[in-house]
Amino acid sequence: MTRLLLAVAFAILQGAGSAVAQVYPSRQITIVVPAVAGGSTDAIARVVALRLQAALGPPVVVENVAGAGGAIGTARVARAAPDGYTLGVGNWNSRVSAGVVYPAQYDALRDFEPIALLTNAPIWIVARHALPATSVNELIAWLKANPGKATAGFVGAGTASHLCGIHFQNTTGTRFQFAPYRSGAPAYSDLVAGHIDLMCAESSATMPHVRSGKLKAYAVLAKARWFGAPDVPSVDEVGLPGLYMSFWQGLWAPGGTPKDVIARINSVVIDTFSDPAVRQRLTDQGLEIPPRELQTPEGFGAFHRAEIERWWPIIKAANIKPD
Repeated sequence: MTRLLLAVAFAILQGAGSAVAQVYPSRQITIVVPAVAGGSTDAIARVVALRLQAALGPPVVVENVAGAGGAIGTARVARAAPDGYTLGVGNWNSRVSAGVVYPAQYDALRDFEPIALLTNAPIWIVARHALPATSVNELIAWLKANPGKATAGFVGAGTASHLCGIHFQNTTGTRFQFAPYRSGAPAYSDLVAGHIDLMCAESSATMPHVRSGKLKAYAVLAKARWFGAPDVPSVDEVGLPGLYMSFWQGLWAPGGTPKDVIARINSVVIDTFSDPAVRQRLTDQGLEIPPRELQTPEGFGAFHRAEIERWWPIIKAANIKPD
């Protein structure tokens, strides 16, 4: 009997120890950002990190792993243990274009578990303030009158700003030179200074320059006008229907991460972006909070797959090569 009791007690203790070991989270969580610090993706990651730490307890740190259009940081997440302690925030550049432009060491869909779509902001066509054109039609006419003379900034091969420029040329029959940049900030600075002529830019990042009159905005690449600049027409209104592109941010875990861990992280994300203070701060920055169905792992996964299915053939057809 004594041996039996000891065996039962040992089994109970063993089970208790196993349960404690499986408690999530019990140590530091790392969120990998595949871009330099200071950009919009980094800023969103830090909002999520603060809320995860407050809700879950252990420290949550942000690790910036830039390079190859975001492919290096994305690969870092793909290789991580699927235990919920390494997460990745990504955007259109790192999670759509990088997977086809660069020799990525991961499968863009199968190697990750989607958690939630975080924010979204449309791309828009902006130009230096002194550019003569005052509308999209005038811009097209000016570009055709000056073939190959204008310069358009873009951030990395195959990124949203690059692909938008190529798509715009093909749609309008215009031609201009591309000026590559490593990040958005210097590109926007050169555009404000008049060193380059135009750019397909992230609306939320360049909104202050447009509002201050340092840049002019011609059209938002969306079906409807953008709340951040309601006086700027959509591409449908200016006669370029279908030229839709947005710059979105999302959260993933490595493929195989347990569903209960994904659900717990997702619940914190939902609470974060339901907070009126957080929503107001992001809205003030020109960022849209996606509808609830896109904040679910299933909805976000379907959204991401649709973006890849839409854009990969276009990127491949453009024969875009790494910088």
